[in-house]
Amino acid sequence: MAKARWHHMLMESQRHVLKAVDEWNCSGGNYSDFLTHMHKAWHYLLHAEFHKDKIDYHYKDPKTGKYQLIDGEPKAWDLERCLKHRYPNTADPVRLNAELFVALRNKVEHRYEHGLKIVTGGKAQALVMNYEHEVVAHFGLAYSLAERLRFPVSLQALTAEGRDQLREAAAKLPKRTRDLVAKFEAAINPAIRDDLKYDYRVRLVPIVGAKTDADLAINFVKLDELSEEDRRVMVEAGRQGTVIIRDRQVEVADKDKLLPTQVACQVEAQVSFEFNVHPEHTEMWRRLAARPPKSATNPYDTDPRYCVYNEAFKSYAYTPAWVKRIIREIGTVERYRAFFGKEPRMKKVTPFPRQVSVSPETSEGNPRSKTA
Repeated sequence: MAKARWHHMLMESQRHVLKAVDEWNCSGGNYSDFLTHMHKAWHYLLHAEFHKDKIDYHYKDPKTGKYQLIDGEPKAWDLERCLKHRYPNTADPVRLNAELFVALRNKVEHRYEHGLKIVTGGKAQALVMNYEHEVVAHFGLAYSLAERLRFPVSLQALTAEGRDQLREAAAKLPKRTRDLVAKFEAAINPAIRDDLKYDYRVRLVPIVGAKTDADLAINFVKLDELSEEDRRVMVEAGRQGTVIIRDRQVEVADKDKLLPTQVACQVEAQVSFEFNVHPEHTEMWRRLAARPPKSATNPYDTDPRYCVYNEAFKSYAYTPAWVKRIIREIGTVERYRAFFGKEPRMKKVTPFPRQVSVSPETSEGNPRSKTA
């Protein structure tokens, strides 16, 4: 069966983004080629979205209402016009990030590429990550490039001498290029400039200690998941442009994680109806894609916000955030009914519990058993 036209447009878009990242990661790569390929990648991506959603993305003559033609074909919107339609909010960090690179694309001088790459590196990282998020949000995980894109590491940035060279290269940028970035950002709210969707800046912190199954070579840490003290240190380091190198002992694997029975008990304690591992919890992780099914070839393909796979025990454990997500989704009778399409089983209330004698061996635990 022939693929839809939007599929082919999306494949062309992804071909360009992979070429762009190759240019970025390659030691002999060309930054102007990175900008060109990312420009085309975003352009094809938004055209694919519009085509799939049956949105007319062609220019028309404002007087006659007829299509503007180029070689007999309707003229399609340029990337800047596409961005305005896709992100109508002028303060959207994704739109502003892409618009900056539209402006930079025609301003690159080859002898200053290295300096421009340094100055705009965090923004370029955001440009690629925003692309991936847009693809998955609109076309689904089947089109994700997460397994094919890699996080770049600059050797220069890992030594004091290398950092000095980077600063020197950035300082040699032509004034008109520095002014372009400065003027563009001067009109942006400071909170937007600090948004990771506009400028994705990271710190590499060596991890010291025994490796666990959940560890990756590079772990991304969200500021809102840090303690107040850790957040203060990281934000301050970001302002000063310093690199923190701190020995850190890895925590016990799966600390604070919950088994399915524990999830069910915590949820049921916060709602007025029964919530069991089967069928409610099982159906929820399936429909919300918290973890893959048992038949999946890659058991680690979980949503790390909610679930992790334990290799030692060949089982899944859930985070406190997963309990909160469940409460948000089905925490009331109305939301339960909307999610599952059926009425919940209300808890039994016994106003005057019968007094019984309980032996020490049976005095602890939940009287109603739940199976994992």
